[in-house]
Amino acid sequence: MRRFLSVLIVGMLLCATLPAWGQASSPKLYVCNQGEATVSVIDMASMAVETTVDLKERGFSENAKPHHVVAEPDGSHWYVSLIGANTILKMNRQNEIVARLDNFEVPGLLALDPSKDVLYAGRSMSAVNPPKSLGMIERSDMEIMERVGTFFPRPHPLAVTPNGEHAFIASLGTNQLMGIDTDTRETQLTRLEGTTQTPVQFAATADGSTLIAGGQKTGQLLVFDASEAPALSVTDTLAVGSQPWHPVIGRQSGLAYVPNKMSNSISVVDVDNASVQATIRGDGLAQPHGTVLSADGRHLFVSNNNREGTYEPRGDNPEAGTVTVIDTRTNEIVKVIEVGTYPTGVGTFGGAQPTGS
Repeated sequence: MRRFLSVLIVGMLLCATLPAWGQASSPKLYVCNQGEATVSVIDMASMAVETTVDLKERGFSENAKPHHVVAEPDGSHWYVSLIGANTILKMNRQNEIVARLDNFEVPGLLALDPSKDVLYAGRSMSAVNPPKSLGMIERSDMEIMERVGTFFPRPHPLAVTPNGEHAFIASLGTNQLMGIDTDTRETQLTRLEGTTQTPVQFAATADGSTLIAGGQKTGQLLVFDASEAPALSVTDTLAVGSQPWHPVIGRQSGLAYVPNKMSNSISVVDVDNASVQATIRGDGLAQPHGTVLSADGRHLFVSNNNREGTYEPRGDNPEAGTVTVIDTRTNEIVKVIEVGTYPTGVGTFGGAQPTGS
């Protein structure tokens, strides 16, 4: 009896110290290394690379070009677009391929619908003449549900509102945006006036009433009223840095963080007042690309392409890119994590991230 009680107590103690079944010990940050067909998996608590997923070991070529990642909120699965392989992969927590969608031409940005079993997929920025459509994929089995025509060329920036009621996509080639009612599939086109903006990516506020997107060609951040979705209207335009890329908006603070790729900086923006509050520069910021906030909003993780050698790697890879970690209370860089060659899109679970990015 004593032996049984001892074993029982030890088992209970072990269970108390282990994560619950189906849950991860801490959030992971998935970083696409587009230049070497790998994905770096970073433990966000320790701010260190936990493992590297080599797609070449999984049957893909060195030209697979992993570009963007999104993950299920519970961390059970994550999805990665492979531009060079015309494929979108579904991976489990053990980083194993469990399903895939092939023959999806030049997939780019991805977005999860929080209320439906749908993964949205746009087209790569690198494609000159990709299909004029947005993919709606049943993510449980990775089968195409529908291809929604966009009517405009080069559909790229992509967002889904936090309630899942509307999705948005825009053109890199024209000042056109399209909103979609995700239930009825009703669409609404919006045309912007003036200079071609080439919006790169959207981010949405927590209530979905406001979207932002940076114009690659203009260096402007556009603020959209989405209260009449699927229609959009521009309410404010403000100057940030050169080539604003993938922004993120904090759930708690409402502040937006906009990576300016060719300025090697991050603009901190008060979305409500449409004003730049601060500009962050420093070691490791070298062509900043993607952004993710930790669940508590305290740390901002930024991927950096480093294609121009602005940052000098300290490790074995002379072409390594970085993930810079910024303390959002002080706007100071607290960690520079070296990853693979040409890191691009990032994604996580349990944290704040760009809607669709």
